[in-house]
Amino acid sequence: MTSLASSADAGSAAASAPGSRWQTWLILVAAMLVMMSVSVDFAAEDSFGWDVRVNCLAVDAHAAGVDPYFVRNLKDTKLSYPYLPVTLDAFRPLCAGGYLVAHYKAIYLVLAVICALLLPGLGTAGCGWRDTVLRTVIVLGGFLGFDWVVATGNFEILGGLLMAAALALLLRPAQSAERSDASLAPQLTGAAVLGLVTAFKLVFLPILAALYFLPHPRRRKLLLIAVAVAAFALPVVISLAFYPDLFRSWISAITGQIPGQHSPASEVNQSLLLLASSLAGSIGLAGSKPIVIGLYALIAVTLVLAPFAVSVWRMFRRQAGTGKTALLSAFDDWLVNHPAAAMRITVLAMYALYLCTPRPKEYTFFQVALYAAVLIADLPAALMVAALAVAVFIPILASASVTAFMGGYGQLTLGLICFWILLPRAPQRA
Repeated sequence: MTSLASSADAGSAAASAPGSRWQTWLILVAAMLVMMSVSVDFAAEDSFGWDVRVNCLAVDAHAAGVDPYFVRNLKDTKLSYPYLPVTLDAFRPLCAGGYLVAHYKAIYLVLAVICALLLPGLGTAGCGWRDTVLRTVIVLGGFLGFDWVVATGNFEILGGLLMAAALALLLRPAQSAERSDASLAPQLTGAAVLGLVTAFKLVFLPILAALYFLPHPRRRKLLLIAVAVAAFALPVVISLAFYPDLFRSWISAITGQIPGQHSPASEVNQSLLLLASSLAGSIGLAGSKPIVIGLYALIAVTLVLAPFAVSVWRMFRRQAGTGKTALLSAFDDWLVNHPAAAMRITVLAMYALYLCTPRPKEYTFFQVALYAAVLIADLPAALMVAALAVAVFIPILASASVTAFMGGYGQLTLGLICFWILLPRAPQRA
């Protein structure tokens, strides 16, 4: 039995033991705290929600025949439209009639709850009402991601909905891998949906590499990655082929080449890249791109990628033993033979790569909360409580006294701590 399977069994046993009653009460307290936080968000003044207004203004401008990537063509805003040209027509039904702009908070709340219901459970967890409540608590309250989605009105909620659907399709029951090729259809669909999600924000492309950890033979995994990459490229190709003028404007807008207007390239986000830039600046080398990139890679490896790789390696070597098979082939076989562990590692890999991206905004931590919601439910009791405290209790309580980690590394720090808690560990010895 793998350490991950042991964690799942421990979580299941804890759920059925009399001592799990305090965990249930803790989850219910967390749910009440999240409900209070959401209520505060809904009571906030109407001046929030600027992103949903900008996005729909751009859609309306495109419908009127003007270039929406020039902010001067948008009414009453200084923000630019960041998405590919094809999305202007894709989002048109959403913005029709102004209903979304007027009622986006209630709509976003419903979509977030749907995300929680779509998310799959791993191992033996995920079937009970308590696990469903726990996932909903993490989705709505994790890392203040949903708070920022509501505050900004960002379309990240749509990305989250697609991500939840992709995870539900990709993390199918392990026995499906042993059936006919037709059983791969849900995973192929999930891979395509995942590719479309990453196309919303191009910097998240590396997340597609996490599909290699799925419990499938190597050829199937490479096929899934190829489908995901093709789905990622499809909106770009369509935009370039059918919206050539708008595509050039989009490139100019996102790279800051249109003078006198907001650009995503000019935004500063609290990320590992910004941390590297700050460290380089402290030694007078902030202007050296190779130094900054080198520090960025070193920090990402030290804080995220190396802990993940070492944890997975230890688990693999402990369970796989020694053999004459090539290392990569042995690892592929181990993933197929330990599907619960493989699916958990896949989600952890997505979590890790998301933390390493160069521009994670405050509202993108809604996606991080989705990964955490999948992973927390089957943890042993102590780790589940620790993860719940880091992901929900600390950020919500801290946001009551500070400005919701605005301008700081609070969300990133808590996301890292939660990631370390979620890393696979060896089962405890008697």
